[in-house]
Amino acid sequence: MMRTRSGAFLNAVCAAQPKLLKGIASRQRHSTYDVAIVGAGIVGLASARELIQRHPTLTFVLLEKEKELASHQSGHNSGVIHSGIYYTPGSLKARLCVRGAALAYQYCETKGIPYKRCGKLIVAVEQEEIPRLKALYERGLKNEVRDLSIVDAKGIREREPYCRGIMALDSPYTGIVDWRMVALRYGRDFEEAGGAVLTEFEVTDMSVMKEGRARSTDGLKHPIAIRDKKGDEVRCRYVLTCGGLFSDRLSQISGCSPEPRIVPFRGDYLVLKPEKHYLVRGNIYPVPDPRFPFLGVHFTPRMDGGVWLGPNAVLAFKREGYHLYDFNARDFADALSFRGLQKLVLRNVTYGIGEMYRGVFLGAQIKILQKYIPELSLSDVIRGPTGVRAQALDRDGNLVDDFVFDGGVGDLGSRVLHVRNAPSPAATSSLAIAEMIADEVESRFML
Repeated sequence: MMRTRSGAFLNAVCAAQPKLLKGIASRQRHSTYDVAIVGAGIVGLASARELIQRHPTLTFVLLEKEKELASHQSGHNSGVIHSGIYYTPGSLKARLCVRGAALAYQYCETKGIPYKRCGKLIVAVEQEEIPRLKALYERGLKNEVRDLSIVDAKGIREREPYCRGIMALDSPYTGIVDWRMVALRYGRDFEEAGGAVLTEFEVTDMSVMKEGRARSTDGLKHPIAIRDKKGDEVRCRYVLTCGGLFSDRLSQISGCSPEPRIVPFRGDYLVLKPEKHYLVRGNIYPVPDPRFPFLGVHFTPRMDGGVWLGPNAVLAFKREGYHLYDFNARDFADALSFRGLQKLVLRNVTYGIGEMYRGVFLGAQIKILQKYIPELSLSDVIRGPTGVRAQALDRDGNLVDDFVFDGGVGDLGSRVLHVRNAPSPAATSSLAIAEMIADEVESRFML
């Protein structure tokens, strides 16, 4: 049976943050709503919060397949508040990241959520990287990223005494936060505004009820039926899905194309031993190599005082597979049979083999990290947590690097909005993304 999650549930999930989740009253469950939001990751939670604050007279329900909220990408990430350096000037990603970072800092201040503005160095260790580093600097300036500067080797040592490089881009506006704590606070805002949260509700079907058509005038107020795998049903007028790792499958329910396809990539982190935490003060990143699809390994301090190193990026054999041997036959077959992944792999064979090798043999990964902190040794680290990234791919093997919205076909499609892709840095941009999604919902459904 689906479970209604009240403030008591959120208190249980976040016992470590009682100040954030105190005093939410239980709410009675009912089965009809104006708007249902499917997916309680950080994008779904932020969007639900934004919508209910804009439309307090409507009824909203948030449906989540797990027992807890923000259980996957939102709770398995590096915790960085990005400043917007990397993205094409004028692009939606750039605008949303810059605005999202400002909103995130403001939100954390308002809600009393701890964060650290510890900064980031993007470090060039080879002469050939300097033109790319300077291009990043120019890009960041065009994106209006705050307080950017170029520093030399001496400037690197002043900011990170154990880091070595010949030049770096210094971004003091970059910070860190516990994004799961932030996501759960969005959920509290949603509940306090009158929203309902149903967990253990894994959506398997959506349909227009036979009693009436979506655009009919027969008086049927809640024509959409959403069902879960256990047969429980919720009725509503409109649906917004923010499915993350399952966004492509959710969208196909209403007749959407299977593309872009979500392909899961697992990232394995190393953790610096406590006695070596002094080696790292803030975020230390490499200069991105445009030949490869991901940023590369980096050093990331955490809100609990720890330091994560990594991640690598390898194909996950399960969409929510956080361990090396996690396997799901359908997920694995979907990924390997997709022509887009095949093309991506063929273009990046050497890179992919290297990522797998470094994931197994930690010494190989340490060798890369030592380019930035020579004092680091294999004995200084242990294997750490893992995250899975929902990477959208098109049929030509290109990483889909922008937002994708879809509806579907027929009467059902006219009442559904799918967020097919919310690319990184979705956590940093979550409040800005929520504004955009709410605008789209209002436009499509004329709320």
